[in-house]
Amino acid sequence: MKIILSNSSQEPIYQQIKNQVKQSILRDELKEGASLPSMRGLAQELRISVITTKRAYEELEKEGYITSFVGKGSFVAGQSSNLIQEKRLKMVEEELAEVVKEGKNLNISLPQLQELLTMLYEEGE
Repeated sequence: MKIILSNSSQEPIYQQIKNQVKQSILRDELKEGASLPSMRGLAQELRISVITTKRAYEELEKEGYITSFVGKGSFVAGQSSNLIQEKRLKMVEEELAEVVKEGKNLNISLPQLQELLTMLYEEGE
């Protein structure tokens, strides 16, 4: 599992870790039952505090993305396909909201944004 941290990001480090793991799960890069690095191992790899990785893992567990077992480690939780699809849609919706906000700031009209989205979507086909 590759996690890239940015010191210039406004997001706290634990949030960066959490978001990257979550995206890997939603993109099916991390499969159900896959083992995650230990909190201590990940902290050493990223050269950060164990407290930071612990917080990221705890939040992922609260949100239902991973399950942790004392002495065994943390694993990608099993989720229904409907729930995964709903979480994927929510992730895309949040990203599109940012695009719309930026488009408004740059005075880009809705038809222009729609045209751009259509172009980008069809480009991948």
